[in-house]
Amino acid sequence: MGFRMGIVGLPNVGKSTLFNALTRTAAAQAANFPFCTIEPNTGEVAVPDARLETLARLAASARVVPTRMTFVDIAGLVRGASKGEGLGNQFLATIREVDAVAHVVRCFEDADITHVDGRIDPIADIQTVDTELMLADLESVERRRAGLLRKLKGGDREAMVQDRLLAAAEAALAAGRPARSVAVAADDRRAWEQLQLLTAKPILYVCNVEEAAAAAGNAFSARVAEHAAAEGAAHVVISARIEEEIAQLPPAEAEEFLAALGLAEAGLDRLIRAGYALLGLRTYFTAGPKEARAWTIPAGTLAPQAAGVIHGDFERGFIRAETIACADYVAHGGEAGARAAGRLRLEGKTYEVEDGDVLHFLFNA
Repeated sequence: MGFRMGIVGLPNVGKSTLFNALTRTAAAQAANFPFCTIEPNTGEVAVPDARLETLARLAASARVVPTRMTFVDIAGLVRGASKGEGLGNQFLATIREVDAVAHVVRCFEDADITHVDGRIDPIADIQTVDTELMLADLESVERRRAGLLRKLKGGDREAMVQDRLLAAAEAALAAGRPARSVAVAADDRRAWEQLQLLTAKPILYVCNVEEAAAAAGNAFSARVAEHAAAEGAAHVVISARIEEEIAQLPPAEAEEFLAALGLAEAGLDRLIRAGYALLGLRTYFTAGPKEARAWTIPAGTLAPQAAGVIHGDFERGFIRAETIACADYVAHGGEAGARAAGRLRLEGKTYEVEDGDVLHFLFNA
């Protein structure tokens, strides 16, 4: 299982440049005018994980298959998008389909790249986008609550749950807070997610800085970091232009380039890790002579459901999972060494898979 992250922001903040870097393509046109991205571009990228390469080497795997993540480059939002301004309706519909939002914020000055409001103010930019999304949500909530009146009069329990959650969302939105600020009980989580509110999406702020600030950030990105912390959101600092250059280089040259800039790793790696943390995702591995492969699951997934990510038959006929922690697999030179050292465990149906587990599932066909 992967997940879909939508890249949003005002026009000319570097969304398409970042998308090009992430997908290592030039599929999204990066141009200096609003709405250069009209149809949402979608790209799948391999999730980098050094553990997988190590496991493949120890297992003498013929091929290596990383897990994947999907990025959706969504055209720039503008003031009035909630009412259909620009290409607002299309933008909002696309955001509704993603699992999380990477909000790219312009944290660089460049006289050659126009800002739609004629000034560089990342917090004001964030507020512009947030306001449009909240207005769209508020309109949706009010419409849906009105549509539930007949069912509520009839005592429909599902309608009562929906109305209660919609009322909580409406109160937050009317107060100028996104829907993700609402505390939702575990029992209501599924019904809450089915509401598909735009501002309920987990958000990651991506501070797009100039090349010189790629390592340490700048005054603009510091303000975004404070804003993110205040609302319990995450943020990363990236130079989209640097990332696009790195994406075109061979691995060895890319490492040299990063080192020269004082960067330990590419922004892509940090962005994906932040995205994983945002959605509470974990990675487990399978490793053998044919292939070493990474699989993505939500935190809290039990062994049978983790097996089902590979194939439904694995979940239906699940017996047990032979489990080795990645650190033990590496420390003992592979499966045979870990088994001999007593580091292989047999886990049953109630086992919660941990990040980095190397698993072999036993099942009845």
